[in-house]
Amino acid sequence: MIDRRPFGSTGHESSRVIFGAAALGSMRQERADRILPLLLEHGINHLDTAASYGDAELRMAPWLAAHPGAFFVATKTGERRGDAARRELELSLTRLGVDRVDLVQLHNLVEEDEWEVAHGPGGALESLLAAQEEGLVGHIGVTGHGLRIARMHLRSLERHPYASVLFPYSHVLVQEPGYRADVNELLEVAVERGVAIQTIKSIARRRWTDDDPSPRHSWYEPLRDPAAIGRAVRFVLGDDRVFLNSTSDAAVLPLVLAAAGAPDHDRRPSAEELDADVAEFAVRRLFDGDALERI
Repeated sequence: MIDRRPFGSTGHESSRVIFGAAALGSMRQERADRILPLLLEHGINHLDTAASYGDAELRMAPWLAAHPGAFFVATKTGERRGDAARRELELSLTRLGVDRVDLVQLHNLVEEDEWEVAHGPGGALESLLAAQEEGLVGHIGVTGHGLRIARMHLRSLERHPYASVLFPYSHVLVQEPGYRADVNELLEVAVERGVAIQTIKSIARRRWTDDDPSPRHSWYEPLRDPAAIGRAVRFVLGDDRVFLNSTSDAAVLPLVLAAAGAPDHDRRPSAEELDADVAEFAVRRLFDGDALERI
């Protein structure tokens, strides 16, 4: 069974692994229905989706109806203006079949102009705060991708006391000195302020290469070796401040859950072990410079 910890200051005890529902985006309902028992078996009680994740919210709806109150439900809006963010939130509520969500997140908020709009008069934050007052939203968070996002999250936390942050985090990513410094500062600030810390791309191997014929269930290629996945998972869970959001490739989800539920799930691998995986499996950073993925 996967451990649970307080999800920041929200009052919820969330499983250390949060199910990334992007994996359901292009999936048929019959297959999606086979995943829920796996989540329950491992004690997953926190689901993370987004309005932009294809049919993911629709796939989750029957699960939520069948298990009322069993899951902390988080979604996201990529809209920056208040009226559009409100419409997207209402669409998510309808698609999920719920009256409220526990967390709504401003999705991939990294670009300067978008940040200003979202935090300005008539912006998305203002609209989501109103929805929170109405009881449609429990908490508000912020997410993002790329090597600039940790620094931007620090800026966002100065503007508003967000309940959670989400950003890429893996051994290979934090080898970039600037990103590592920003992430370490963000971790310290978030812990001090009771902000929940979610991480993504933990088992990413690299961007797809043109000559790879493998089925593509995500925009990036994940690790597939069970031992390497276990070490990548333990790299994240070895830091008890953070949560791990599962991969958008459902084919390797069982390996992630098994690693997270293992007795040694919080024993962080050595740098030498992780470097060996980088070499053996040709692991590469997904982000370089200002490269971003809008997913």
